[in-house]
Amino acid sequence: MAQAPAFNKPKVELHVHLDGAIKPETILYFGRERGIALPADTVEELQKIIGMDEPHSLPYFLSKFEYYMPAIVGSRDAIKRIAYEFVEMKAKEGVVYAEVRYSPHLLANSKVQPIPWNQAEGDLTPDEVVNLVNQGLQEGEKTFGIKVRSILCCMRHQPEWSPEVVELCKKYRNQTVVAIDIAGDETIEGSSYFPGHLEAYKEALQSGIHRTVHAGEVCSAEVVREAVDILKTERIGHGYHTIEDQALYDRLRKENMHFEVCPWSSYLTGAWKPETEHPVVRFKNDRANYSLNSDDPLIFKSTLDTDYQMTKRDMGFTEEEFKRLNINAAKSSFLPEDEKEELLNQLYKAYDMTPPPATAAGQGP
Repeated sequence: MAQAPAFNKPKVELHVHLDGAIKPETILYFGRERGIALPADTVEELQKIIGMDEPHSLPYFLSKFEYYMPAIVGSRDAIKRIAYEFVEMKAKEGVVYAEVRYSPHLLANSKVQPIPWNQAEGDLTPDEVVNLVNQGLQEGEKTFGIKVRSILCCMRHQPEWSPEVVELCKKYRNQTVVAIDIAGDETIEGSSYFPGHLEAYKEALQSGIHRTVHAGEVCSAEVVREAVDILKTERIGHGYHTIEDQALYDRLRKENMHFEVCPWSSYLTGAWKPETEHPVVRFKNDRANYSLNSDDPLIFKSTLDTDYQMTKRDMGFTEEEFKRLNINAAKSSFLPEDEKEELLNQLYKAYDMTPPPATAAGQGP
């Protein structure tokens, strides 16, 4: 019998990767359709190879994409379809608003150097990738009745792509795109200071493009400080190691910084060692501003409910805390203020809560 959801009410998800949330059936379909060899030809076998069950490392996790991305990248049909199916997946999980992130360059095969995933050069540019994802998300919204926006990722190891990423954020800001991010291997020494990233984030700030950064997942609190002070981020992706620097943690709590927490992901990537208390318990006890997210459900063989079950079962999370963190996620979303207010009212109603008297959006309840 299927397990009852840990929190069977509307949810908000802010940290999930499009290329880590693809249906295995879709990968197999496009592999066959395009004549691209995959390491398995059944869903079960493919999940066994791509999926993770035991804690490993961030680089090991990142290597998993190499198995299946060649089946999807460079294909207009595949890219539009994974975006559409993402909306379907989230609607089934009870998510009413999601922000999904991806690197346009990692799905393209033209006007991108180096061409990713050993593809031959084609004619699909990063710009057209964004357009296709937007179409898929918008069609999904109409069909499944939830709201989804997108975040475009710069990659730590490819700073030369970043200036184009911010330009694409500006170009498509009214068609699902709401923010910029930096993802990839944060252990790359000094990557927060690479000129391409600095230039992109400076332009984002000046152009009113919202900013989030993967930081403090496996590296020290120093990378979080760089994200905040150098890149002027408004949210932190993961951020677990922030708590090792008490002064920084106190400061960010005071500033109401939002942490996009992915508990199950942090276990499997080795970002969190289970013999210690998970930083999200500290966030909960301190009533910090954070959300729960699934990150890469394809590889982690999970759904968003996995993260809710884990925190409820192992960390004492209550229904009240789930409500609080989802309201904070809505307040910290990158929606325009009027849409944010609509989303908050939807949650207050579903949670049987009285909206607080005209609090400024972004303040914790």
